[in-house]
Amino acid sequence: MTEQSGKPSPVTMRDVAKAAGVSRMTVSRALRKDSPVSPETRAHILKIVRDMNYVPDQMAGSLTTKKSGFVATLLPSLNNLHFALTVQSLTEELEEIGLQILLGHTAYSADREEELLETMLRRRPEAIVLSYDGHTDRTRRLMEDAAVPVVEIWEKPDRPIAHTVGFSNFEAAKKMTEQVIAKGYERIAFVGESQDDWTRGAARRMGFVSAMEHAGLDCHRLIGFGMPPLSIESGAAAASQLMRDHPDTQCLICVSDVAAFGAQSWLLSQGYKIPGDIAVAGFGNFEVSRFATPSISTVVVNPEGIGRETGKLLKKLFSSSDPLLSAPQHIDVPATVAFRQSC
Repeated sequence: MTEQSGKPSPVTMRDVAKAAGVSRMTVSRALRKDSPVSPETRAHILKIVRDMNYVPDQMAGSLTTKKSGFVATLLPSLNNLHFALTVQSLTEELEEIGLQILLGHTAYSADREEELLETMLRRRPEAIVLSYDGHTDRTRRLMEDAAVPVVEIWEKPDRPIAHTVGFSNFEAAKKMTEQVIAKGYERIAFVGESQDDWTRGAARRMGFVSAMEHAGLDCHRLIGFGMPPLSIESGAAAASQLMRDHPDTQCLICVSDVAAFGAQSWLLSQGYKIPGDIAVAGFGNFEVSRFATPSISTVVVNPEGIGRETGKLLKKLFSSSDPLLSAPQHIDVPATVAFRQSC
């Protein structure tokens, strides 16, 4: 189509209807996934849509249906493979019911999470999905007043807003520490973040402390080193500090596999034998832990499962007459301990 100015104008639904010999209402119905139009007529219309390169105006459609067609999704990072896998499996599930995700990253900041959530709520999402790393009071109020389903993922918070999908980082780290103790290690250290705010990393530290206290062991070898997420460099620097302050440490448990790889690399560079002189363990089951030499013991998580179960939960909620009246669902996606060569 061309405007009087000579510039091309976008193809409209009226143009498609005219070319197909049907009404605009029939075209509109044919474009829906649950189309009531006969298969033959729909196929004819969709062919014309493709041939004419017609792109429906979703904003106009949302004004009519009062549905935005997207789920607001907030995660701490977009360059973390685990979160990418969660987004991918969540997207695949939601596409089956015609929904997309609007993605934002919080950079592990509760204040940024609050700002992003407020911005996304202005666009009227169908639901809110966000990883739990602690929320500001205002973020909690925004979600409680949002009048859409809310799913917190990657943690089992003590005070969930509504639905949760994931595992307890506290319990997972506690289980890892208990099994390390069962192997005979007593002088065990933990490398984590330097901040005291509630995060999943802080929950892992508390799980470590709980297991050590229960076993009657010293739980004060805590090395706080940087803000989340800890880097390879942070892990190496933390290991250096640990061996300077506590040279008799038998095992080092890190908040993540990345930090564990950095710690192990530094220890090996200094001539320490692993696990002969000191054992190392991480968290997350990233590739770096599987292919390190020696391979690093870790807590195995299921990022695809978290995304998939979240998508299935939302599909179930959207199929109900009133998603907000559905009882809160708390879906467990277990984390398990995997011992390898480093411990």
